[in-house]
Amino acid sequence: MTRFRAPATTANLGPGFDVAGAALDLWNELELTDGKSADESHLGVRAFSVYASPAGLGFEWTSRIPRERGLGSSASIVALGLVAGAWAAGVEPGVEELLEAGLPLEGHADNLAPALAGGVCLTWDGQVARVADDLPALPIAVIPDAQVSTAESRRTLPDTVLREDAVFTVARAALLGASIASGDPRLFAASGDDRLHEPHRAAAAPHLSELRADLPAGALGATLSGSGPTVIVWAERDISDELRARYPQHEVLPLRVARVGAGPAQGAAAVG
Repeated sequence: MTRFRAPATTANLGPGFDVAGAALDLWNELELTDGKSADESHLGVRAFSVYASPAGLGFEWTSRIPRERGLGSSASIVALGLVAGAWAAGVEPGVEELLEAGLPLEGHADNLAPALAGGVCLTWDGQVARVADDLPALPIAVIPDAQVSTAESRRTLPDTVLREDAVFTVARAALLGASIASGDPRLFAASGDDRLHEPHRAAAAPHLSELRADLPAGALGATLSGSGPTVIVWAERDISDELRARYPQHEVLPLRVARVGAGPAQGAAAVG
């Protein structure tokens, strides 16, 4: 058997709407075995089928990433299927080829790219730049029980924005890029706001505005993860205990940026 794993992701990172994303050290897994019949309607099996036939194989999924919480659960499943299918076919496609193959199934490059490549990624026009191994802050996920459909969330976004809001967000996006390049926590803290997507998704994540209005000691900022409702608190140190005390009704997970993306799990053996 062979086991594969793929990380969670947090997309947008505030002002990097539909462009920026980071892999997180929270993993879904796939165990590929002989002699079983696969559910060919499963999203991950469909991704596998891009490169290899699933006939005669068993697919056992371990899902640790909460679904519809803005942490890239579907991107992780697609990434697992793609890398497992490429492995079964004996091919080694690059990240951009995998991204192109997976986008008809996943649809969100800013999630899928870091799930495939790990680290911090920028995506545009089908291209991927893996720009850093890490970010200058510790990500702590504050995860409500509620689920949010990405498709429904996108329908809340306006077709046009005020010029002042566009200028505000462009400035924060420039600060985000500079903080990633330099590893400067001060610049990263200054980048943590947005007026293109977060205000229109705020109803599903009221704790975002609450946290920004009263950041715990040691926190640099907070961003909506993908379309939410999860909020990532970016901190200089682990402040998860204080966040649990504030939000006992939510799950709080201290995480790290995952430096590797989807691939065979360490020590995996070949099928058969």
